[in-house]
Amino acid sequence: MVVLLFAISAHEAAHAWMSNRFGDDTALLLGRVTLNPVAHTDPIGTLLIPIVGFVLGSAGGPNIPLIGWGKPTPVNPLRWRNKDLANVMVSAAGIMANLFIAICAFIIIKVLLMTGWWFTEGSLQEPVRLLLGMLLTMNISLAVFNLLPFPPLDGSKILETFLPPSAQSALAALEQYGFIILMLLMYVGFFSAIMRPIMAGVFYLLRLGL
Repeated sequence: MVVLLFAISAHEAAHAWMSNRFGDDTALLLGRVTLNPVAHTDPIGTLLIPIVGFVLGSAGGPNIPLIGWGKPTPVNPLRWRNKDLANVMVSAAGIMANLFIAICAFIIIKVLLMTGWWFTEGSLQEPVRLLLGMLLTMNISLAVFNLLPFPPLDGSKILETFLPPSAQSALAALEQYGFIILMLLMYVGFFSAIMRPIMAGVFYLLRLGL
């Protein structure tokens, strides 16, 4: 949960920061350019859904990944410069923030593996391995999850920029069912099926050359 809160906070803060870069300081003025999780916590996406996923998984229920989302970052597209580019960049900023954290964790883990420190035993090694492992997997999961083209995820907002007006209207109409669709996809294991080959590739790269 600590790593999840950090990952979600970085994700939402990146949206706010990028929107400000394109001329909209709405989120900045509301204090959303911060890693403080209090500013980004959503009762359902940040607390309820991860807790339910954890409880169900621990009880042997459906394999729902520990995933979530933060309170939506408020933006005013009317204040953006170059609106199409801004829409893509602001939507992708959270994903890029999670990928940046995942890459940093990957590099640190790779170095520790190559030096042999990862395999040593001590009071420090286990919590460091747990922290870095969670930083890697959680941030990759959040990045991939938010790339899904279902409202209200970032992937749908990026896709919207490249769609004709008629398709944009259909995508917007889908938003009222987005939460239900996402829950069903997670329940049936759709997201887990996507993540398995991705994480297998990441772990292969970690082992490469050892």
